[in-house]
Amino acid sequence: MTTLKYKVIKSRTQYNKYCKTLEGLTFGGTKSKQVKDEIDLLTLLIEKWDQEHNTFDDPNPVELLQSLMEGNNLKPKDLMNILKVDERLISDILNYRKRLSKGMIKTLASHFKLSQEAFNRNYALH
Repeated sequence: MTTLKYKVIKSRTQYNKYCKTLEGLTFGGTKSKQVKDEIDLLTLLIEKWDQEHNTFDDPNPVELLQSLMEGNNLKPKDLMNILKVDERLISDILNYRKRLSKGMIKTLASHFKLSQEAFNRNYALH
């Protein structure tokens, strides 16, 4: 009997692992039919987990970004490269001094394979 490569997500650890795998497949070089099918399946499983666990109802966009950074072992320098902005702006965003721009929201949503609404919520600045 063949073991399934991916199963319905049942834990946060499994969720994080699948997110990391999806990111690797998405930004990897080759896009064979099998890889595209894997991307589609992982996206479906991750979205199902997100919907069932309301992962976007609690954190504001900065908390979500910080959580994604932690879950993907990203540093502020990595965000600088993803968003193509300077260190000061990243610091201001992570410390609630500036908001994410529409362009940044679009880039982050695409990078982390999330809806833009997850990053486009109101939050207080300090």
